[in-house]
Amino acid sequence: MKHNASSDLFELAKTLMPGGVSSPVRAIKPYPFYTELAEGSHIRTVDGTELLDCCMAYGPLILGHARPTIRNAIEDQLGRGWLYGTPTPLEPAYAKRITGDHPGMDMVRFVSSGSEATMAAIRLARGFTGKKDIVKIEGGFHGAHDAVLVKAGSGATTMGVPDSAGVLADLVAHTRQVPFNDPEALEAMLSANKDIAALIIEPVQGNVGPILPQDNYLRDIREITKAHDVLLIFDEVITGYRVGIGGAQVKYGVKPDLTTLGKIIGGGLPIGAFGGRREIMEMVAPQGPVYQAGTYSGNPLSLAAGMATIEWLHAKPELYRELDDKTRALEESLDRNDRGSFIRLGSMFKYFFRSSPPQNYREVKECDTAAFNTFWKKMLDAGVFLPPSQFETNFLSAAHTDHDLTALAQAYRTCR
Repeated sequence: MKHNASSDLFELAKTLMPGGVSSPVRAIKPYPFYTELAEGSHIRTVDGTELLDCCMAYGPLILGHARPTIRNAIEDQLGRGWLYGTPTPLEPAYAKRITGDHPGMDMVRFVSSGSEATMAAIRLARGFTGKKDIVKIEGGFHGAHDAVLVKAGSGATTMGVPDSAGVLADLVAHTRQVPFNDPEALEAMLSANKDIAALIIEPVQGNVGPILPQDNYLRDIREITKAHDVLLIFDEVITGYRVGIGGAQVKYGVKPDLTTLGKIIGGGLPIGAFGGRREIMEMVAPQGPVYQAGTYSGNPLSLAAGMATIEWLHAKPELYRELDDKTRALEESLDRNDRGSFIRLGSMFKYFFRSSPPQNYREVKECDTAAFNTFWKKMLDAGVFLPPSQFETNFLSAAHTDHDLTALAQAYRTCR
């Protein structure tokens, strides 16, 4: 296609799609680039530009783009059909693998997205406890459904304020908020409110980060929720199989009551899952009274791609150490300065335009977003695609080579 084909496509898309995109994060100004193909650690745009990809579809592609092992699994399933509306042998096989990897999951239900998983987990927590309210962490993102579309960051905010038109204030009034890395605030909230069903939390805040839990924070909130008879939901849509086999709950040694998964468990195809203690999960229909259903749940293509991915990770667990070594090398290659700070965890990393690493959403909001926007555009011009927001995590994959990391480090040094 000709140069500026992306601009032409965007002009057409704006007449047919709200904002010209299928998700707001893609609405890059003045227009987004359109991807023609992707392989390994690179994507190629319709304008003929090749980019080193550190977005990786916002997290699912831990093995990189178009990994042959995953493609083969998809093609094999395609040859046998791609949607049945019936159970398939893949479901119990994959459920056994996932529950075996996660201490907090005795049973699991497959759904079609991370948003669907968190929505169902919250409904299940309310159904199991008989309580109405939930607590989320300020800045925590748990999908685009009504109960969790709540503004965050205000020091005075403890009750929900809708973050979208069309969300009923009466509904999100049942969503409370506390800061990340602040167990005292959670203790105060639960002590003052006896109708709270669950705390839902990203154990590592991914959609404003990564923001890492301070020492003992996750263990502290586990003890606090237990003491107040409140369920603990770990939203591991991002961290699941990203920070290691078994996710953050294994890495940090904390067992939640419910867990939500997505992204990597679909191998790059749409998926979600929620699971937890057997007595809680047995409340889900048709076994119990908490209804959840979906035509595409347990889609065989997603299960095949996901199962192939997880089996690959089990076969090569050294990948996690190798990815951690790469983000460490990237961090060590950057000169220290007063302008910003680098945070990493395994293959997750971010350069924040704030002099010290943020510990919560309020501190993230102190970042110099204008400086980030300038930096992001320079990186794109240098051939590196990062998520286009100061408030999104960057990712590496198994496909990123040492040559890629050298190029990435040089771009960071030049563009900051």
